[in-house]
Amino acid sequence: MDRQLIAGTSPFEPIVGYSRAVRVGTHVYVSGTTATDATGRIVGTGDHGAQARQCLANIGAALERAGARFADVVRTRIYVTDIGQWEAVGKAHAECFAQVRPACTMVEVARLAAPEMLVEIEVDAVIGSGRAPHGRARATASAGNGEGDGGAVKAIPQARPRGTRPAKPRPRTKAQRRAR
Repeated sequence: MDRQLIAGTSPFEPIVGYSRAVRVGTHVYVSGTTATDATGRIVGTGDHGAQARQCLANIGAALERAGARFADVVRTRIYVTDIGQWEAVGKAHAECFAQVRPACTMVEVARLAAPEMLVEIEVDAVIGSGRAPHGRARATASAGNGEGDGGAVKAIPQARPRGTRPAKPRPRTKAQRRAR
């Protein structure tokens, strides 16, 4: 299988020895991405939401260069320096992924590579997994095998908590109650 390396503009890439993204087959892995502009300067200093949006713009460019799009993203990981700002970061995330709804983790870290960096985001994508108009996946609760449904994302019903059993139906007649 071919391995395609996608470079970005981060000054850290050559120092650390990593790629902005790597594509292997239909899988794309985008490295932790911060809010840098094309010159490597931090965008949105002091603003978690602005930095998250810039991170996502950079990720979108990397996905595009790898032949993927936001609708193909299946997992995101978000690192923030202040978890109290989760709503601002989450809102930016939802601007890209509200309809896609990838698996997501957000954690607070002590710090990132530079003091002015507040947010870092990484994503995994599977090309072709988010087939829908305008780059958005469709979420549906319907069952199906994925054939002929336009590649719709299937929402799996929530499971019962471990150790619980479904409620038994109550007997309707005396005969049913005795049989129990």
